[in-house]
Amino acid sequence: MTSPQLVAQDVFGYLRPEQINAVNNASEVIECRAGAVVYSRGAKANYMYVVLDGQVALRFPGKGGVNIFIEELSRGAMFGGSVMFDHSYMLTAQCVTDCRLLRLDTTVLRHVMEEDPRIGYVIQKRISELYFKRYIDAMQKLGAIVMSIPLEAG
Repeated sequence: MTSPQLVAQDVFGYLRPEQINAVNNASEVIECRAGAVVYSRGAKANYMYVVLDGQVALRFPGKGGVNIFIEELSRGAMFGGSVMFDHSYMLTAQCVTDCRLLRLDTTVLRHVMEEDPRIGYVIQKRISELYFKRYIDAMQKLGAIVMSIPLEAG
């Protein structure tokens, strides 16, 4: 039986029914309280997530406990997809509100993508588009921060 939450994600809309079932069987719905850390930057990346309910903040942790806010995600947003590129998470994800999340084991998703390179390419392309947009948004925020710093010609 397929998960309606999984099928609703456009990234997975390219999968054949048996592929959807394989990914669905390797996923679960988890509940997290407000303030719970879903994963921390640098932690081993084994899962990708979809927000079913609630809000999740992505932050880049800096020195001295200062974090750079990257984005707040709500229903339908996918995150943790850096596991498709790297073996550790690049950001910290923390629940802003109580959340229900779909947690997908990326080992199974990678296997599906490797078995069917056409589908793998389409999924990787879509995930890359989502993450590139997130990167551009973060760079614009950082640019605005830098431009707000008073500078002197010396």
